[in-house]
Amino acid sequence: MTSTVSRFTVALTAVAGLPAVAGGLNVGVELPRLEVAEYHRPYVAVWLERADGSVAANLSVWYELKKRDAEGAKWLKDMRQWWRRSGRELSVPIDGVTQPTKPAGKHALSFSEGSNPLPKLEPGQYKLQIEAAREVGGRELVSIPFEWPAKQSTSLSAQGKTELGEIKLELKP
Repeated sequence: MTSTVSRFTVALTAVAGLPAVAGGLNVGVELPRLEVAEYHRPYVAVWLERADGSVAANLSVWYELKKRDAEGAKWLKDMRQWWRRSGRELSVPIDGVTQPTKPAGKHALSFSEGSNPLPKLEPGQYKLQIEAAREVGGRELVSIPFEWPAKQSTSLSAQGKTELGEIKLELKP
C-alpha cells in the first residue's frame, strides 16, 4: 500500500509540478578592465528595488573579505545608494549574499525565486540595481526596470560608462 501511494504521489508531483516551477533571474555583471595607475577591484552591490524605492532583496555584495579586523566592511558605505537603501542596516558577512571582490571580466549570478537570497516577490514593477565603487576610482549605478512575474523568458540589458560594463538581466517565468 505504501509503495502504491508513493508511486501515485511521485506521478502526481511530476504532472502537477511542471508548470509550477518557480521563476528566477540570471544576472550578468561586466567589470571593465581599466588602464589606471592604481587599480583596485571594485566593491559591487546587486539588489532589487520595488517601485516605491524600498529594497525587495539584496542579491549579492562583493567586498574585501580578507582585510584584517574586517576592515573591508567599513568601505561598503562607498556604495552610497545601496548603503542608504539597506546596507547600513545589515550585518556582514551574509551567508549566500556576500562574496569577495571580483577581477575585471564578465560574472554570472543566478537566483531562483523562493530560495535565499531571492524571496517570493509580489507581482509588480521592480528595478535591478547594480552599484560599483572603487578605491582611487569612481562610483556608478546601473538600473534595469522590469515587471514581475515574467510572463515569458525575457532578456534586458544596460550599459555602464565607467566602473561597470554591460549588465544583463534574464527573467525566467
